[in-house]
Amino acid sequence: MDKSARIAVIGAGIAGLTVAGLLQKQGYRVAVYEQAESFWRIGAGIILGASTAKVMRRLGLEEGMVRTGICPDAFVSRDVETGAVLNELVFDEAAEARFGGPFVNIHRADLHTLLVSALAPGTIRFSHHLADIRPASDHVALRFHNGHAADADIVIGADGIRSVVREAIQGPATPRYIGKIALRAVFPRARAAGVPMRDCTKWWGDDRHLLSYFMTDRRDECYVMAAVPSDDWNAESVPAEGSSDDFLAAFPNAHPDLKGLLEATDNVSILPICDRVRNDAWSEGRIVLMGDACHAVRPFMAAGGSMAIEDAALLSRAIELCDTPEAAFALYEAKRIPRVGDVQRISVENSWLKLPGDTAWFFGYDPFADSLDLAA
Repeated sequence: MDKSARIAVIGAGIAGLTVAGLLQKQGYRVAVYEQAESFWRIGAGIILGASTAKVMRRLGLEEGMVRTGICPDAFVSRDVETGAVLNELVFDEAAEARFGGPFVNIHRADLHTLLVSALAPGTIRFSHHLADIRPASDHVALRFHNGHAADADIVIGADGIRSVVREAIQGPATPRYIGKIALRAVFPRARAAGVPMRDCTKWWGDDRHLLSYFMTDRRDECYVMAAVPSDDWNAESVPAEGSSDDFLAAFPNAHPDLKGLLEATDNVSILPICDRVRNDAWSEGRIVLMGDACHAVRPFMAAGGSMAIEDAALLSRAIELCDTPEAAFALYEAKRIPRVGDVQRISVENSWLKLPGDTAWFFGYDPFADSLDLAA
């Protein structure tokens, strides 16, 4: 597509920043519209596999990601009550060579900062909350709550699970509460100094689980996230603050290693876990969706961030290859929907890495080597 095309990205999260950076590297004019007034350090950890490292490499950010986060020695699965090791996927030099990149744990805010650094100054327009989107034959008109307006040749909706852009394509719909809540906490390792902790561990129970990992190679900051059943919440529930008591109540028979971590938590965040009914209508005319805006993935496979970053790679490639937005988006959908569908299904099953199995299809995927020839 012609490099003079005006591309508007709605949302400055991981998905939006990644696609904006890749498109700018290809020579496109990109503006990112973000409803927040500024960025600040909020959120929690994120796990990124080798497929995302390949995208960060293309942006010139792989070294910074590795330096800022941590390359864990392994992903360990353990039983919540007995502590028995169910599976251990080792991430050594051989694994990195096999998958084509490292496995990285990092704080979301640190990843966000890296992605911003890859953009040209002035790319992000803060305080721009999308109010209306109107497609025309040769452009898309955007209007924002702050009174500003803009026209674009392509609009990329990267505005999350409650996407305004998605409503223009799929119509209004409420996220679906899955019957579980997330309990999350970030805390200094010193609070659990005597408790054994591996770089990355998933603790498995019958109807609940907990993920614990370090977010820097200093191993001084811990992140824990649990998913537990609850009938007291819904998709519109407001996130709440909790304490270590909430973690301990959710895992009353926790193994001592896990209990020690739970006792160390403070400033606990509690929020409903939601997804959406699958809808493969990701584009219409000059408008396209990516990330959680079109395929919110349950956080049980730690794959939501990876899927958004892979989306960015395939979408940017398709835009550069094709002559029209419609052709680019059709190609993007054809390549992404099957893979994302597999990840959504496995995330619902919540079985990923519990026991040994094939991992190369996920970690070894290269979004730049994936052929865009649909006849291939």
